[in-house]
Amino acid sequence: MVPKKGQTLVLEIEDLAFRGRGLARVDGFTVFVDRALPGDRVEVRIYRKKKNYAEARVLEILEPSGDRVKAPCHYSGWCGGCTLQALSYEKQIFYKRRHVAESLAHIGLLRDIPVHPTRASAQVFGYRNKMEFSCSDRRWLLPEELGRDDVSMGMALGLHVPGTFHKVLDIGACLIQPELGNAILSHVREYIRASGRPVYGLRSHEGFWRFVMLRHSAAEDRWMVNLVTKTLDRDAVQPLADALREAFPRVVSVVNNVTARKAGIAVGEFEVCLAGRPVITDRIGALQFEISANSFFQTNTRGAETLYGIVRDYAGLGGDETVVDLYCGTGTIALFLAAGAREVIGVEQVAEAVADARRNSRRNGIDNCRFLAGDAGEVLAQLDVRPQVMVIDPPRAGMHGKVLARVLALAPERIVYVSCNPATLARDLALMAEVYNVAEVQPVDLFPHTFHVEAVARLEKRP
Repeated sequence: MVPKKGQTLVLEIEDLAFRGRGLARVDGFTVFVDRALPGDRVEVRIYRKKKNYAEARVLEILEPSGDRVKAPCHYSGWCGGCTLQALSYEKQIFYKRRHVAESLAHIGLLRDIPVHPTRASAQVFGYRNKMEFSCSDRRWLLPEELGRDDVSMGMALGLHVPGTFHKVLDIGACLIQPELGNAILSHVREYIRASGRPVYGLRSHEGFWRFVMLRHSAAEDRWMVNLVTKTLDRDAVQPLADALREAFPRVVSVVNNVTARKAGIAVGEFEVCLAGRPVITDRIGALQFEISANSFFQTNTRGAETLYGIVRDYAGLGGDETVVDLYCGTGTIALFLAAGAREVIGVEQVAEAVADARRNSRRNGIDNCRFLAGDAGEVLAQLDVRPQVMVIDPPRAGMHGKVLARVLALAPERIVYVSCNPATLARDLALMAEVYNVAEVQPVDLFPHTFHVEAVARLEKRP
């Protein structure tokens, strides 16, 4: 039997598919079930039918999985943040390792690769050092709020319903950011409601208040609040900045990013510092970094230190190597490796990130790193040295073909590939398989309760 759209079925969930959905089969036909876990017996309704699969929503959990736990977050299953919160953490990291291993085997056709157990996050809640909350002139109601006379459809300051741009849940507390962040968020919400300035409409693109971004320094326990508005209006935002500094001594930076662009991205066309400094500082290991509102920094500070430690171990530096750090961003990995190398060369296309990397290098007194701005393939073609070790940390799409060809032409003795996407990791490692042996892969969990997983691969040049 092939399921039909609108049909109600009782299913046994067999497995966990990518993006954290339960997987069941009906006479061999695959059904992906939102908010279902392996071992659940559920009643579902099919809401989408494709040629080779169907998608369903849970109507009732008839028998819960033995791996199911009570999610502590009130919004679990409805906001787009923590799709796996109802799965025990031990099983989360089990499935993340398996996802990496299966991607290597099925996409890259790379079999018998040692994939180690996932390195767990030191914190499973309160770990995020950056959160972006969207403003909306109309809040999206939770199921228990529907039809209630005492529930307002007014503004929301919170997180999106998965797969939508206009449905925003009004979030009272997000458990994956440190606790003080929720008090700051509530303070900002009440100010916005009383401000007299309209909240931005995600369909109309009219209104003033757009986003609230919170950044936290794990090393110093200090906060930055970034208020993103459509226009510059100091009379509206300055009183809020002053009130935040008074109410929360840990808030040391309040900035206002201003953008009239329709894109739902919390980055301003320009920025104004309203109170304190325009940056906060954090540490990874012994290194200190300045973080501005729009600069990149790993969102799990302690997890980043674990990740970079694995990169350093896999690089196997003896003190005399030249290392190329490809897609180096703001230089965090390059600077982390500098003490063990003769020279580290960072390559990054975004000029602002290169400027940050150079500033971070000076701040930490590191003089054996240089950072080159430009297209990765073009910069590699013009390198004046041949590296013994290369670190590659590409975006989710992986390496462009011409970049991969340049890497193979340089042929460093060792490559450390850092990936946030097991599928493109598998693809790129397969394309290098004639030249490099994949010695081992270490998954790392930087994002508990989500399906995301980082993986570090150690590649050795074949004889």
